[in-house]
Amino acid sequence: MLGTIKPRRIRLEASSVCQLRCSLCPQSTGALEDTVGLGFLRAEDFDSLLAKNPWLAEVELSNLGEIFLNPELLDIMESAHRRQVVLTADTGVNMNCVGEDVLDGLVKYGFRRMTCSLDGASEETYSLYRVGGSFGLAMENVRKLVARKRERNARYPLLTWQYIVFGHNEHEIPKARQMARELGMEFRLKPSWDPGFSPVKDSEYVGEQHHLAATRQGGKERSDPSLSARTFCHQMWEEPQINWDGRILGCCCNHWGDFGANALTDGLLESLNGDGMRHARRMLQGKEPARDGIPCTTCDTYLAMKREGTWIRRGGSRLLYRAGRFGYRTFRVRRLQQMMRDGLRQ
Repeated sequence: MLGTIKPRRIRLEASSVCQLRCSLCPQSTGALEDTVGLGFLRAEDFDSLLAKNPWLAEVELSNLGEIFLNPELLDIMESAHRRQVVLTADTGVNMNCVGEDVLDGLVKYGFRRMTCSLDGASEETYSLYRVGGSFGLAMENVRKLVARKRERNARYPLLTWQYIVFGHNEHEIPKARQMARELGMEFRLKPSWDPGFSPVKDSEYVGEQHHLAATRQGGKERSDPSLSARTFCHQMWEEPQINWDGRILGCCCNHWGDFGANALTDGLLESLNGDGMRHARRMLQGKEPARDGIPCTTCDTYLAMKREGTWIRRGGSRLLYRAGRFGYRTFRVRRLQQMMRDGLRQ
């Protein structure tokens, strides 16, 4: 059928529950309770999904919640390992609550990649954004995981220290980078979605640390298609987001509605290629008008694209998207770039 997709990678939320109340997260406002709901992916449902769709090669488990709160996460990891499916948590984990058995499982079952959200290098700074979290506890769990990797001479999981840049933590960037280096972690700066919250004080300094952080803080709108659409909207084709209960969300940004299909009960391919998803993909390319009931219709990114006529382009963009992912996974390009930058500073 024209316009159908059969992705080898999907995004499947392991937990929409989180114990923190980060200032800019929809979790903090209670916005998720009436839409995506609060719950956990069941290991039985996960294993069934993999069994029915053997072409799946990779599943991203993190999105709006903390995957380590899922009581069946160890079983989920075992299932993926048994079926030779790669697991990632690239969106991020806060590492405040990880059981010893799960830490062992991450290494034993070869969990591929994990982004640790650590926005500071001290308890005082970290807790200003990660409300309810403990920097000391998060670091203790990271160190335990690193120790297990070293003890077993294991390559995985590959760990990234993600640092959202704010005015209150910009001074600790060098310290955090050094801590990440000592732990063998990639260090990645990330701009805040809302430059009005704890705005950067020295944008020139932050720009030296990472040009992207200064760019977003320097006035780029959150909905600027050049910054967000070409990544998040492409998920509708390359790695569609699925809620913990199977409902189709399309992309990781959508937390206000679903596409009226369920991957666990209606079938994965049937859900990803239902009328709502196919219409949305054509909407994003400017080939169909907006329609009520499609979550994209009210999305800031879609509205900006519609206003400016900057629609999603497939083909070349698709190849670049896949090439970028291949480079990240295979050659760890970002890590090499960071090492080069560090070397120039020394």
